[in-house]
Amino acid sequence: MAKVKKRGKISKNDSRRNKKKTSVLVTEKIEYVDWKDVNLLRRFVSERSKIRARRVSGNNAQQQKMVADAIKVAREMALIPYASRVTSQRGGRGDRGDRGDRGDRGDRGDRGDRGGRADGAPPRPQSPPPGAEDEVGEEAISNEEAVAAVEGVTMNAADEGSE
Repeated sequence: MAKVKKRGKISKNDSRRNKKKTSVLVTEKIEYVDWKDVNLLRRFVSERSKIRARRVSGNNAQQQKMVADAIKVAREMALIPYASRVTSQRGGRGDRGDRGDRGDRGDRGDRGDRGGRADGAPPRPQSPPPGAEDEVGEEAISNEEAVAAVEGVTMNAADEGSE
């Protein structure tokens, strides 16, 4: 029997494998990646300051190791940030409807003089608790009087025996 050749579509994997990306290091003929060359290192870092993968940058394993080490040293020397914050507006989601910034909880309405939390947490007391006030009959003494009362007292037990 004769072998039958398959006709039809080319596999997706075959077309993807042919797209070999060339590295910036090869095109510019750079043999050593210097950690002080910030402009070169920024090409291998994403906008969020992550080191780009080999398949994205086109580096081989040795080049990727050199680039990663140089980026780490440059970060340590504060030439490249560890992370850069990217702020963006959340606008793509249309499932909020007209609920506004309160989400699905709705408006809280007039809060009046409560000012506390919506779950009715008790307000903090304005006066000290009962029993914390000075006892009747005891007088408050000043610091000078307290020092004068304590001057004759010794603190160490060894001092007591020597008197």
